[in-house]
Amino acid sequence: MRITASNRWAGPALPAWVLSSCLALASASAVCQPQGPERWKSLAEDRIHDPASPAIGVLQEPGEALSVLPPDLAGNQVSWVRALREGYIAPRARVLEDTAVNLLNSEVIMMDTGEMPLVVFPHLTHTEWLDCSNCHEGIFKSQAGATPVNMFAILQGRYCGRCHGAVSFPLTECRRCHSLSRSALKTR
Repeated sequence: MRITASNRWAGPALPAWVLSSCLALASASAVCQPQGPERWKSLAEDRIHDPASPAIGVLQEPGEALSVLPPDLAGNQVSWVRALREGYIAPRARVLEDTAVNLLNSEVIMMDTGEMPLVVFPHLTHTEWLDCSNCHEGIFKSQAGATPVNMFAILQGRYCGRCHGAVSFPLTECRRCHSLSRSALKTR
């Protein structure tokens, strides 16, 4: 199915150098991004697809498809969670008919964040896309505190870094995860 404009549209213990690097990258990417469909390279220019292939004329251009989805300032410029929740996209929840889909609506608050705000991990946002077995028991242990998550490992592609920076919003978006101040925790 092609996505068109007629589809529905609803008009921080890190060293200071890591934080400043993340902020600089995030600022640069937001300022340098073109607006509209031209912010995505065409298939013939993306250096992934073969411009001589006859399929180029059949495939939908990213700008045509992605520009009608809810915008974001990071990553590939699409708010995929919003696109899912607002009905723009309807990915298959399971391949096999009898597979149970377990949506888990809970949050894990990670306290060991040094001077950065605490990390709030929303299970629902993740289980809307992935089965629990994608992460547990391999990438993360289910027992609280059993997985030694730290930013250096994440930046090396471990733990959260397995997806963030690859198929999810980039690691330069620090405040999306480090979102809870210690003072706000007392009022929760």
